[in-house]
Amino acid sequence: MAAIISDKFRIFNAKQFLSSLGDDAFDSQSNLLAGTDSERSRMYFFVGRPQRWDAYLEIYSKSATSFQVGEEVTVGGGTTFRATVRAVAENALLLHDVFPQPSSVPPVGSTLTGADSGATAKTGVYRYGTEDIPPMPLDNQREKKNIYDEIIAAKRITTAYARPVIRRYNWDLVANPKFDMWKPDYSATPGGGMQVGKGTATLQDSIANAKFYVMNSNYEVFKCLYNGEDLTPGGANASQEPTTTLMNADGIFTETTGAGYVWKYMYTIPTDDVLKFLSTDFMPIVLSSNLSRQSTEALAAATPNPIDVVFIEDAGSGLPVNRGQANPLYAGIKGDGAGGVVEIWTNGSGAITNAVVADRGQGYTYGIIDVTDGNLFSNQGLTTPVTGYTGNASLEAILPPLGGHGFDFEQELNAKRVMTNIRLTYSEGSGDFPVDNDFRRIGILKDPYQWGTTSFLTSETATGLKAIKINGASADFIPDERISQTASGGTAYGTVVSWTLDDPDAQTGDGVLKYIQTVDMHTDDGVVRDFESSAAQVAGQLSNAQGSVATTYNTGGGVLPLLGHSFTAGLADPEIENNSGEFIYIENRRLITRAPDQIEDIKLVIEF
Repeated sequence: MAAIISDKFRIFNAKQFLSSLGDDAFDSQSNLLAGTDSERSRMYFFVGRPQRWDAYLEIYSKSATSFQVGEEVTVGGGTTFRATVRAVAENALLLHDVFPQPSSVPPVGSTLTGADSGATAKTGVYRYGTEDIPPMPLDNQREKKNIYDEIIAAKRITTAYARPVIRRYNWDLVANPKFDMWKPDYSATPGGGMQVGKGTATLQDSIANAKFYVMNSNYEVFKCLYNGEDLTPGGANASQEPTTTLMNADGIFTETTGAGYVWKYMYTIPTDDVLKFLSTDFMPIVLSSNLSRQSTEALAAATPNPIDVVFIEDAGSGLPVNRGQANPLYAGIKGDGAGGVVEIWTNGSGAITNAVVADRGQGYTYGIIDVTDGNLFSNQGLTTPVTGYTGNASLEAILPPLGGHGFDFEQELNAKRVMTNIRLTYSEGSGDFPVDNDFRRIGILKDPYQWGTTSFLTSETATGLKAIKINGASADFIPDERISQTASGGTAYGTVVSWTLDDPDAQTGDGVLKYIQTVDMHTDDGVVRDFESSAAQVAGQLSNAQGSVATTYNTGGGVLPLLGHSFTAGLADPEIENNSGEFIYIENRRLITRAPDQIEDIKLVIEF
């Protein structure tokens, strides 16, 4: 069965994503949609994974002896696999310095042996990772659970933070000397034959991959309608920068030098979009509320489906001779539209030397230009036919996209990508984004719930961390260290993400301890136990810090949330309900370090 997933499907998905952002949604023609926030999806940009990347090895069927931090573990006596233990959990090890090669893998079911402890276990799932080589995200339910456990905070994405983007082509005649002209019928030539395609001047096989638009030095975007390739096989080089100051009332700019490139003005990128969404590789399409875009769309609506360019397929011969600029010939554009007229020049052999559109007409979804005897005229009104010749030639009326150039920006410019630009400003969200730790994962989460409910999260920022209000800590807790507390039924474990003193100058040891708990690293007898509001001390493994839970500390009743958390008896839950919503984008990265005086601008480009 012959089938494709078209670029239009990808563009549709990109539009749907933008439509979900709540305050500037599009229909299929990029018109604004009305609607309430409850009728749309909520997209959140999140950061996570505060702890370092190490190789992860699941273990089972363990011996009574435990593995030790710092010892070497091996499979096959070290010839198959060996590594050094970074951390020991109930059913997993974190490893580093993997040998004989970083790509070495312990086969599932192998016997793992500790060189110092003598401990043994069977090996299960293994994932290599280092701070320089983060592991690839997995698209499965277990990975989703792990990602939720490691979310630090999230920020809602609105239209202010997202734009459709297209590949960036600057006006630079060294880097981009030649451009493709818009045509509706580019296609590939399959290797197996049975079909002949049509390529672009830059040797692309689709308009989606063609270089048919440019951003000039004033951030004005123009679309190439003609590049001289009918008179210069392979296409001519551009010579004159298109600009709005020299275009006509229809938004058309025509070179007065060189090959006579014809450009159609599309829009101007405003300064704010330049700063947020212009990158080395991509440039934004402006929102439908942008005035320059609206002006172009209005022109398209006023004259739908005109013919802007005519292409000389075959110059022919035997037409009326020497009909140049002073006394040109004219031909009508026949089809389902009306009013289209072409101006034609010929040489002494009756071959066509130039053909331009004299009247664009409108309403064309197909059209032909007949230049045989009796179909050429000596006037633009097409009332005085020219007869008595036997020659012929071929001209192609280049059809615009449906609606005309500028009718549907996203479809015309192949906007199958969306860029989000999220700015994290200090400890944003009253502390939702801590500044004393780093993160290694970013992504987009669709429609998460508020913690403990089935109501959609709607706040601008939200914390994904648990927190404890600590009194009288004996020392400062250290980010990424393991903490523990004797709890009901066993021991609660976690990993520190942030430790913030209430008053650093008071030296009381009172503060807020934020932490994560994961199934892989924080189980006790198979259970991830909750920290409790009790007299039991919370202890840090590396810092040796110990502090008491502030069991009487509550927010509400005039006491404001503290560092983004609402506390009850000294404990606080996240604001994001675990395992709610859907991850639509996940990216594991090298660490991104935060600081109290630091702002991060994070750009994501999502291709649909």
